[in-house]
Amino acid sequence: MADIKYYDVILKPVLTEKSMSGMSEKKYTFLVHPEANKSQIKEAVEKLFEGAKVARVNTMNCQGKKKRRGMIVGRTSKTKKAIVQLTEDSKDIEIYPGL
Repeated sequence: MADIKYYDVILKPVLTEKSMSGMSEKKYTFLVHPEANKSQIKEAVEKLFEGAKVARVNTMNCQGKKKRRGMIVGRTSKTKKAIVQLTEDSKDIEIYPGL
């Protein structure tokens, strides 16, 4: 397992209707490095977003989808998602200012 720095853990936020509705409850969804664990994700969120305090982290491994091109069958790359729950007294994460 490679040594993952905190700035390499979070790849990008997931912006869907379900994840946007969770932001009102201080739940934020991110795509994370596939080898990152929950404590590394917690550390990365607290360091990257000033004033954020993490209450808990839920992770899920998503398998790649099957794709075909003619007779050749392959898979897209697998990903890992993390749903981060912030504490009540922490500041909100500004993914897009003004949202």
